[in-house]
Amino acid sequence: MKKLQAFWLSMTLLASAELLAAGVTVQDPWIRATVPAQKVTGAFMQLKATDNATLVSASSPVAGVVEVHEMVMQDNVMRMRALAGLPLPAGKVVELKPGSYHIMLMDLKQPMKAGDMVPVTLTVNYAGKSSEQIELKVPVREMMARPAEMHQHQH
Repeated sequence: MKKLQAFWLSMTLLASAELLAAGVTVQDPWIRATVPAQKVTGAFMQLKATDNATLVSASSPVAGVVEVHEMVMQDNVMRMRALAGLPLPAGKVVELKPGSYHIMLMDLKQPMKAGDMVPVTLTVNYAGKSSEQIELKVPVREMMARPAEMHQHQH
């Protein structure tokens, strides 16, 4: 009987730990469409973590190289650089958008056409204790389209 109680106690603790585990919500992901012969593009989205976390990497089978990037103004010049990790503070939305944080897809293996769905995997670390891979299917949107414009109808 004691072994059974110990088993159920350990299962309850494991279940509780899973409920308390951090998570990241991904909203409105999209990839910018490319023109013929273009070998780079960006992926954009909003990320919100329930606990402090860090976006440490991304990958996609459509690109030879995928990096988390930021764009910053330095000496009056806009510069882009890869990040080792993008902090995701608990409860705060971190926006990946053109001209700011984004996921850079380089050495593209095919053109990104509007309407395509592209697999992207995000890897998130939680305070160095655990990590999670988030599998996404990301829609490709026209180069000039912005998320808000995608939902407007003109007649």
